[in-house]
Amino acid sequence: MDPMGDGVSVLEARPLPRDTDDATSVSEQPVEAAAVLDDDVLTAREEAELQARYRRAADLGDTAAQGMIGTLLLRRGDLDGAEPYLRAATSAGDRAAANNLGVLLHQRGYADEAAGWWRIAAVAGSAAAAHALGRHYRERGDEPAAEYWLRQAAETGHVLGAYALADLLEHRSDVGAERWYRAAAEHGHREATYRLARICAERGEEAEAEQWYRQSAARGHTRAALRLGTLLEQRGETREATRWYLTAAKDGDPRAACALGFLLRDAGDVEGAADWWRRAAQEGDGQAANALGALHAQEGETQTAERWYRAALEAGDDNGAYNLGLLCAARGRVPQAEQWYRRAAYAGHREAANALAVLLLQGGDAAGAEPWFSKAAEAGSVDAAFNLGIICAGREDHTAAHRWYERAAAAGHTEAALQVAMALQREGDLTGAEKHLRCAAGGGSAEAAFRLGAVLEQGPAEGGAEESEEWYERAARLGHRRAQVRLGMCAARRGDSETAARWYRLAAEAGSRNGAFNLGLLLAREGSEAEAALWWTIAAQGGHGRAALRLALLAARRGELDEAGKWCDQAVECGPAEVAERAARLADVLRQELSA
Repeated sequence: MDPMGDGVSVLEARPLPRDTDDATSVSEQPVEAAAVLDDDVLTAREEAELQARYRRAADLGDTAAQGMIGTLLLRRGDLDGAEPYLRAATSAGDRAAANNLGVLLHQRGYADEAAGWWRIAAVAGSAAAAHALGRHYRERGDEPAAEYWLRQAAETGHVLGAYALADLLEHRSDVGAERWYRAAAEHGHREATYRLARICAERGEEAEAEQWYRQSAARGHTRAALRLGTLLEQRGETREATRWYLTAAKDGDPRAACALGFLLRDAGDVEGAADWWRRAAQEGDGQAANALGALHAQEGETQTAERWYRAALEAGDDNGAYNLGLLCAARGRVPQAEQWYRRAAYAGHREAANALAVLLLQGGDAAGAEPWFSKAAEAGSVDAAFNLGIICAGREDHTAAHRWYERAAAAGHTEAALQVAMALQREGDLTGAEKHLRCAAGGGSAEAAFRLGAVLEQGPAEGGAEESEEWYERAARLGHRRAQVRLGMCAARRGDSETAARWYRLAAEAGSRNGAFNLGLLLAREGSEAEAALWWTIAAQGGHGRAALRLALLAARRGELDEAGKWCDQAVECGPAEVAERAARLADVLRQELSA
């Protein structure tokens, strides 16, 4: 129902004439607009004297006075006192009295008799009675009759009639509803204004929707204030959004209180956020209860967090079960975690289904995990789609793996984008690979940044080398060892030995064999042969054939033929082929020298 009071019982009343015995010139209008008495003008004594004068006139048979006194008594709730006067005025043909007698009878519970008087008044031209009669028929399920009488009221400019007609038409999905909502909204009906805003918003007409939301919210419509706050928040206007959320929250809307809590949290006011979340949660808002649970979980207050998660679940929010699963998993209570995940997953919670599948997979139940991954992925879980890609790749079903990776990558999953790019690189599609590498690298993947640098460095595009070095550096700063080595090589080509040595050293210290080998080369060229040998030794011990060959040559020059032979053997073993071949020839020379 309309919060303004769009009900059946609508009085028609006349303004009392000023101090005169002439009570024949009167007008009928809804009670909301009736100018009965002005308390700022008339004292209580004057009012009583005026009413007494009209009561005397009514008792003497004055029809207008009878209708007025009956209406005044009806407003005060004196049904017994009002009824005789209204019946008397109605018998004399007063249509406003007929409408108000219908109101009185409706309040007594005599709906059918009320409808009879409303019909008389409506036929006589009373818009208020037509509105009341339309509402009466709608309550009884007679929509054709309801529409007929509500349309009679609406077409004469009756605001409540226009709203009620629009509500009936909207219930039937009749596009004509908008016209009557607009008619009522233009006359200040706040619920009609709100409904019109919703219609505009659904059509994507955000500017007009905002205009109507503002008008409705300014008139005290709580849901309009909430919707306006949401619209402003989505647009990034958080300060004004906060004001409207606060307005709706103070009116008792738990959703607004919850939304206000999130804005306060984002602004750094955690205490204020918790206060509004608590209010919303106590009113049954599950999202607010979950937010409180997460807040306490972050503080290590697991028991309080669990209590709020349970409250969210009781409020019908499946996130409560999922969060209880997360809480139990974090505390090592795997069976309980599985129970909560399963409960949320059966309710359709996609991330719970993914978490359940991960738990089953970790427990060795791959067959049980895959259907849950599939269910979660089909419901839109990006992580589940990626996990399905891993499972399919593990059983060498590369077509299915690629399909799931592509699905996850399209939704912005960084590692999935990297996997798609690597597959495209293997197929030779560098253009497609570059697109996915950019997505993955932009998402923070060091490996993707390195590969993107390599693709750009090899490509023919102008400026590719310069951009490639930027991506190498991004990867290198994330600790990618191969990118660090590549940056060292780029610097060395430019003759920047200091920068090259810095990147090589970072890579080498992180365990890169190539970094250690290249650092050794750089040091050897600068005359630091002893330190170079140290890094080559580290690289050779890690299986770097070229480093072993360098050490063999170094030992041979020093006359340490046995040592040289040992490093030759390792170089032959580690390769690659051209290194193994050179190392084998050197080993033959050394053996000849030793046997000479």
